[in-house]
Amino acid sequence: MITKTISIMKTLFNICTICIFSACMSFAQSANWISSTEKNKWKVQEQVKLNDIKHDVVIDVEIHSDQKQQTMEGWGGCFNELGWDALQTLNAKERETVFKSLFSTGDGLNFTICRMPIGANDYSRNWYSLDDSVGDFDMKHFSIKRDQGILIPYIKEAMKYQPALKLWASPWSPPAWMKTNKHYANKPGDHNDLKPENAVLSGNQFIQEEKYLSSYAVYLTKFVKAYKNEGINVFAVHFQNEPYTLNQWPNCSWTPSAMRDFIAKYLGPTFKKENLNTELWLGTWNTDKMANFDTVFSSPEAMKYIAGAGLQWEGKNIIKDLHKKYPHVKLMQTESECGGGDFSWKDAEHLFDIMKTYISGGASVYTYWNMVLADKGTSSWGWNQNALVRIDKTTQKVTYTPEYYIFKHFSYFVTVGSSKVESTGSYNNVVAFVNPKGEVVVVTNNLQDIPKALNIKIGNKYFAVTLQPNSFNTFAVKL
Repeated sequence: MITKTISIMKTLFNICTICIFSACMSFAQSANWISSTEKNKWKVQEQVKLNDIKHDVVIDVEIHSDQKQQTMEGWGGCFNELGWDALQTLNAKERETVFKSLFSTGDGLNFTICRMPIGANDYSRNWYSLDDSVGDFDMKHFSIKRDQGILIPYIKEAMKYQPALKLWASPWSPPAWMKTNKHYANKPGDHNDLKPENAVLSGNQFIQEEKYLSSYAVYLTKFVKAYKNEGINVFAVHFQNEPYTLNQWPNCSWTPSAMRDFIAKYLGPTFKKENLNTELWLGTWNTDKMANFDTVFSSPEAMKYIAGAGLQWEGKNIIKDLHKKYPHVKLMQTESECGGGDFSWKDAEHLFDIMKTYISGGASVYTYWNMVLADKGTSSWGWNQNALVRIDKTTQKVTYTPEYYIFKHFSYFVTVGSSKVESTGSYNNVVAFVNPKGEVVVVTNNLQDIPKALNIKIGNKYFAVTLQPNSFNTFAVKL
């Protein structure tokens, strides 16, 4: 009797185990599909049926939903003065629509983590810092008064639609009086007054003396505190934008060893002394030289203060190797390549490739550059660039650019807490995730001028789909 009872219990256990396993591996019977072409953007297609795997089916892409990689922490763009100016040309209702399209959950891009400058950048109205009083080492004249009229209203308007918005910041240049040539730029150009003999084309443009380094650490501390008093929490500071850039807009050159020492000896200890919970990131770095990262990452004194590394531009060439060499260091893509003011479909195709490169390389955050610009997207220093939203200042017409839609193909479904997962196969224009809703999200494209047929496998199912020519596509399958 006991033997028979044990046998029955084993049988029931095996049946339950099979049921649980089957439930875990089961999928919905279809995949939701949204596609975009240049003429038809964000179109909901008919659901695609999931089929059992057959021996004669050639699988082009396999999604390994159990092979999770980095957790995605969010998507965003940068708050800049010229973006706010562009928005002011709209009436209140149209402006609200734009903010919803960028920040509202479920309405558009679902931006949750954004960037801002500390002082001027190339998309400020003109040059300024938060303390232009020469020799003010005690920062007695530090002020965010200008920001209170431009950047802070811009950020707070976004927070109405995304209350959980996280903000990080970086300076393009410290106050000019802290620099060897006493100028915001390091290279002359047709939109600045820097003389050729005062160019700084190598080495450190920031004065490497203790009183300057100590004062600059206080400057950055005061920035975080001032914004906190405005009700805006800056969760991270990347203390130098593009230290390897030589150009006519606000910049500042630093060597890797100088940046290492500034973090280790001045910035880190000052933030700690002031009990700030703001993270310090090594960024935003525009270099693909591993030796530059090694200089900082091999320093325990600096690394005890560093939460991660922010990469842009040349960073696309190194992120994969950097993640492999330093897997414990969090990586953020900090500034999407900005185009030339064409707002074209080709720009969106390029953006997909850049996004795929950084995300596949290990980035947990992807940051676009200007969210909103007017007309040709011209900076104060004469460079036309792209934006996600374009406003015609004359007609007040709002255009959601192709890059807006490629961003939406990612950020609409891949919300905070989603996991990047492995994908393999002969077709590699694919990025895949599992989101908190339990959906497998597959983002792909077809850059050809002819349709592209694909068989995509997820678990023990697959679906067959034909992608339209020159299209972006997102598939969501409920686990």
